[in-house]
Amino acid sequence: MQSSTALRLIDRSPSITGSEIAGGLVPPPQFEHASFESYRPDADYPSQAGAVELLQEFNGVWRAQRPGGFFSRNRKPKAALPGIYLDGGFGVGKTHLLASLWHAAPGPKYFGTFIEYTALVGALGYAETVKLLSGTKLICIDEFELDDPGDTMLMTRLLGELMETGTRVAATSNTPPNSLGEGRFAASDFLREIQALSSNFQTVRIDGLDYRRRNVEGRATTVDDAALEHMVSTMVGRGTTVSYDGFDELMKHLATVHPSKYIKMIRGVDVIGLRGAHVLHNQTDALRLVAFIDRVYDAEIPIVASGTPLSEVFDDDMMGGGYRKKYQRAMSRLIALTTGELPPHD
Repeated sequence: MQSSTALRLIDRSPSITGSEIAGGLVPPPQFEHASFESYRPDADYPSQAGAVELLQEFNGVWRAQRPGGFFSRNRKPKAALPGIYLDGGFGVGKTHLLASLWHAAPGPKYFGTFIEYTALVGALGYAETVKLLSGTKLICIDEFELDDPGDTMLMTRLLGELMETGTRVAATSNTPPNSLGEGRFAASDFLREIQALSSNFQTVRIDGLDYRRRNVEGRATTVDDAALEHMVSTMVGRGTTVSYDGFDELMKHLATVHPSKYIKMIRGVDVIGLRGAHVLHNQTDALRLVAFIDRVYDAEIPIVASGTPLSEVFDDDMMGGGYRKKYQRAMSRLIALTTGELPPHD
């Protein structure tokens, strides 16, 4: 059948260097032109417009430092913490706002996910990463993660050192900084590190509805195996670059590839085909899938799948546990990816 000519993601095991990771620390393509002006706050949730004002104020410190800057003559900027933290549910525009700040700020500057920064340390080593990032005006961290206490403590140490030298940090998460680690890790030294990090940030709460669900049904689209085979064959026949893998085979393969490499694994793919999706019961596998879906979503690659709707592959224990907000975000994105309702911003 023609689907046999589709490429397989399980055949891709890309490598990535520290310089490649650093060179890719910019907003995803869909946020290339993000700005405060293009953000459309929901009038029913005033905190969205308020967040824009606070981020512009945060950016005002740099404007004041420029010759003829906004604050340079008649007034001074408010004393500000070196960090700002956007806390809110998925789909309220946090990433759009973070990218808007990045575009407005002077360089040198970096924008990446938590996973990308920890991968950078892994590739370069801690000392070389500090050397690379020293002198940076702004570091943006999208979706601050807490999957591993060691990685989180490493990042708090890194950010602390950089902040001491004048680097400012902006981050997003679905959990406010003083609650990071809640319900997951109880080690007292870990909690002390989290509190130290929190004291450097002004928290900005953003309320609102997940725009991905505003015009999208509440479950991912699924088809039967025969329909999936036909869809893949038809797309391949039309010249579309399609990947086609079994769900279990892909999950097994993801365990062999560092999440920082997932973006290279899907590079050049127009559509992802997955056969035989089912409910996951292993949390490690589920978190890998979340990281993979994040990269697929950033790359705006639609998914066609058979089996259990992909928005329902996380079992009840996961949806009631400490990582539930991450799974809820992934569910929202999977609904968008499988229905073709990809949004203009996050």
